[in-house]
Amino acid sequence: MPSPNTSVPLRPFGATQETVSCIGLGGSHLSNESLTADAAVSLVRRAIDEGITFLDNSWDYSEGESERRMGKALADGYRERAFLMTKIDGRTAKSAAKQLDESLRRLKTDYVDLIQHHEVIRFEDADRIASEGGAGEALEKAKSQGKCRYIGFTGHKDPHIHLYMLDRAKAANLSFAAVQLPLNPLDAHYRSFEKHVLPRLVEERIAPLGMKSLGYGVLLKSKTVTPEECLRYALTLPIATLITGIDSDELLSQALRVARNFAPMDERETNSLRERTREAASAGKYELFKTSAHFDATTRNPEWLGEELPSVKKLAEA
Repeated sequence: MPSPNTSVPLRPFGATQETVSCIGLGGSHLSNESLTADAAVSLVRRAIDEGITFLDNSWDYSEGESERRMGKALADGYRERAFLMTKIDGRTAKSAAKQLDESLRRLKTDYVDLIQHHEVIRFEDADRIASEGGAGEALEKAKSQGKCRYIGFTGHKDPHIHLYMLDRAKAANLSFAAVQLPLNPLDAHYRSFEKHVLPRLVEERIAPLGMKSLGYGVLLKSKTVTPEECLRYALTLPIATLITGIDSDELLSQALRVARNFAPMDERETNSLRERTREAASAGKYELFKTSAHFDATTRNPEWLGEELPSVKKLAEA
């Protein structure tokens, strides 16, 4: 087995004692049709050998195929070299616990370093997670059982939903070590997570996990940014890692090159980039994850969220 390559810069993981690679490997792309299972395994292992430690995945990616492929890649000693994260959609304790156990089986591991409540894109998601009998209870229990080391949540729709989730969690005595949020040059102008959520995460020492720096490539159609600019812009922000979709050796090489040669943008550069993207970004036209349901997997598959809590059912039927 190749010795670890630490040439990818590491960053602190919030208030913990952990460090993670500044670039994270996105899991959803591992099950793309363009990749065979063997090629996906090779890609994950090359990423780890090259110094990427943070691995992203989710219970719902391609009916579990992304997790199965990553599980194969993490054999032969690779698991010990990775900070492994996956996500669950269940909003009840029962559905969340079931999904986490299924993820662990697919990933062929006894625990994940980080488990996240996925797609908190509706205010009611926060309410269900933080309620009695909700998914928050299940993940806290899983943490006490050693099935996960840290807990967080993700979302891509509206920064105010993120803030509401943080408030609801605090009121329910749930703690988050990480929060995943979209960060890119266009975000600064429309429903901005950078302006509204990132400062609070930094203040509370919750690890910010950047995502959608390219918006599935749609941001590039605005013809105002390059891939390298998007990655470098997000990395300039005070984040723990930037999770980016990688489904080829070429894209992996691009991410590694940006990470290894990274120098923060200065104020002049960031202001210039924001000004260049202002008109294109003003109505959220290119951030489709905010303005459409196209990327809302739980909207298309509401059964993944689990049944309503018994107390809600009783009220509805009364």
